[in-house]
Amino acid sequence: MRLTLLGTGTPAPSLKRMGSGYLLEIEDDVIVFDHGPGAHQRFLETGRKATSVTHCFLSHLHYDHFMDFPRLLMTRWDQGAGKVPELEVFGPEPLPRIMEQVIGRDGIYSADIEARTQHEMSLEIYKARGGELPRRPPAPRVQKVQAGDVIERSNWRVTVGSGWHAEPYLSCLAYRIESSAGSICYSGDSGGVCPDIIALARGCDILVHMNHFFSGTEPSEAYRRSCGNHIDAAQVAREAGVGTVVLTHITEQIDQVRVRERIIREMAGIFSGHIIWGEDLLEIPIEPPPMLRID
Repeated sequence: MRLTLLGTGTPAPSLKRMGSGYLLEIEDDVIVFDHGPGAHQRFLETGRKATSVTHCFLSHLHYDHFMDFPRLLMTRWDQGAGKVPELEVFGPEPLPRIMEQVIGRDGIYSADIEARTQHEMSLEIYKARGGELPRRPPAPRVQKVQAGDVIERSNWRVTVGSGWHAEPYLSCLAYRIESSAGSICYSGDSGGVCPDIIALARGCDILVHMNHFFSGTEPSEAYRRSCGNHIDAAQVAREAGVGTVVLTHITEQIDQVRVRERIIREMAGIFSGHIIWGEDLLEIPIEPPPMLRID
């Protein structure tokens, strides 16, 4: 079970931090959680291919968590040449409608899909990749989920929860992933000290949590509840009893020398576990490495 941070940024454009995206590998399954702008580029930088992705979980439909998903979907379908199983996609309402608007008969990519499944040139490329005619359009297996749902496969289990973020305009989900190797909770963009996130993350090895701004700088309580701050993240981690909290969704304003060190120091006064300042392409082991002695 291996976790890689693909994108740890925000909607603000950045060359250092891409939009939200996380890669989790459990035996033969390659699972992505969210796929914001630039996350697919980071995914390629890990040396992996879109055709290797088996499952995708979307926390909510803000563009900084979703924009690169169509790229993953279309690349996987095109390069897979009919040889890979359809992608399994899970996410909140209105995901099925949005999928229809992306790849349906009158969707954004409908003309592209028609050309690739009908034009002789495209069919020759498809056959050269090992595909057999007729070429079928993408048909991902899309499942709308909500808090309380459970998705089980032979070697892992995902429990769906909910957080505080952009309700009622967006349904904002969180996910707890468990396998024989350990457990991870991805809180999506939940802010504040959300009881549902605390319950979902209870006892997890790793909690991936939004850390959007410095405590005390929020313009309003509503903003704090929606976006969270470092003191809130520390309290959630402490009350949930997790082993490690990974800070992500980091703004440029707090991603500064002295500021980040102060954040970690103040969090450590509340939460006694491990605190990781998330960075794009950072691989995080489920169990922290032992401290080594210098001989």
